[in-house]
Amino acid sequence: MASDDSMVSGKSALQQWPVQMHLVNPNAPYFRNADVLIAADCVAFSMGNFHQDHLKGKSLAIACPKLDDGLDTYENKITSMIDDAKLNTITVMIMQVPCCSGLLQLVKSAAAKASRKV
Repeated sequence: MASDDSMVSGKSALQQWPVQMHLVNPNAPYFRNADVLIAADCVAFSMGNFHQDHLKGKSLAIACPKLDDGLDTYENKITSMIDDAKLNTITVMIMQVPCCSGLLQLVKSAAAKASRKV
């Protein structure tokens, strides 16, 4: 495959790296007072408009509630993002399969434990 820019149909809206929940630091500058998108790993691959319609203007963290280990660590990180980084909003995007609903539940649980509301 050619690497010239004419092969790219859209621009990336990704604002930071890393994005995998195990690797993100909840106190990173890109989470401070941010609008955050927490997406299941498969979401971006299944949506052609992911960057333009959903990621633009947001910081990103991705996770898979079925295959990832240490979901309690994820919950603690999200709680820290809410309380310490003072997130503005959290948007959760999941696939319509039973295993993905765990990610929404994880974010709801973290938000319930946080001292701030988002």
